[in-house]
Amino acid sequence: MSHFALTVTCPSRRGIVAAIASYMAANGCNITDSSQFDDTETGNFFMRVSFTSETGKPLDQLGEGFADTASEFGMTFAFHDETEKMKVLIMVSRFGHCLNDLLYRWRIGALPIDIVAVISNHMDYQKVVVNHDIPFYCIRVTKETKAEAEAAQMRIVEETGAELIVLARYMQVLSDEMCRKMSGRIINIHHSFLPSFKGANPYKQAYERGVKLIGATSHYVTADLDEGPIIEQDTIRVTHAQSPADYVSLGRDVESQVLARAIHAHIHRRVFLNGNKTVVFPASPGSYASERMG
Repeated sequence: MSHFALTVTCPSRRGIVAAIASYMAANGCNITDSSQFDDTETGNFFMRVSFTSETGKPLDQLGEGFADTASEFGMTFAFHDETEKMKVLIMVSRFGHCLNDLLYRWRIGALPIDIVAVISNHMDYQKVVVNHDIPFYCIRVTKETKAEAEAAQMRIVEETGAELIVLARYMQVLSDEMCRKMSGRIINIHHSFLPSFKGANPYKQAYERGVKLIGATSHYVTADLDEGPIIEQDTIRVTHAQSPADYVSLGRDVESQVLARAIHAHIHRRVFLNGNKTVVFPASPGSYASERMG
C-alpha cells in the first residue's frame, strides 16, 4: 500500500477540509493523519494530510485529478511519496558535534534522508565522512576566493541533486545570491536562543549577562544574517556556578537536538513558510521510528 502526503496552502474559507476529504475518499485514499492551521491574522490556511492509496492509484494521477479542487480554492499544493528520501547536503567547519549526531541518526534510520555529500572548509572531518561512504569535499574559503568557492559548492549541489542544504555549524556567511537561489532549502543551527546574543560568541555574552537559560535555534537561511524564519528552538538551564566552557559543552547537546528536529520536520514536509514565520505541524505517528537501534 502506498503512503503519501498532501501539503496545501491557500486563502482561508469555508469548505476546504471537506473538499480535500471528499477528494481523498472518491479516489480510494484513506487519511491516516491530518493537521491544519487557520491564521486569522494573515488569512492563510495551511494543511498537511498523510494518507494511503488503497486502490493503488499513482501519485501523478492523484495530483492531476486534484487540480480542479485546487483551482476552486486558490491552493498551492504538492503530493509527496513518503517513502522517498530527500537528498541532503551537509556543510560543516571545525565544530563536529552536529555532523556526528546527524550521521548517527542517518545511519540508524532515525533521519530518513539520503546524505549526498559533505562540504567543509577544513579537512578535520574527512575521515569520518569517507568512512560512512559519503563523498567529502574540502573547499577553502577566503575573502578573495569566496565567489569561486560558492560557485564550486553550487556545482556540487546541482550535480548531486541536493534538495536541502544543512549548515551543521558551518562558520561562513553565505552570499545573498546563494541564499536567494536556495530559498527555503537551507537550514542553519544558531548557537543561541535567537534573537538574543547574536554574533560569534553568544555563550560568552550569555555568561556575562548571568542568564539562567541557554539555547539553540534552527532556522531557514535568508540574506539577513540569522534572521530567517525559525523552525525549532530549545533551551537548557545553567547556574551561576558554571563557566563559559560549561555553557559551550551544554550547548552542543541542545544544538544537535534542535537541528535534528528541524531537519525531521522539513523532510516530512511539516514546515510551511508564513511570511517571516513558519507553521510547523506535529510529526505523524511512527515517523520517529528507527530502522535500527545502533
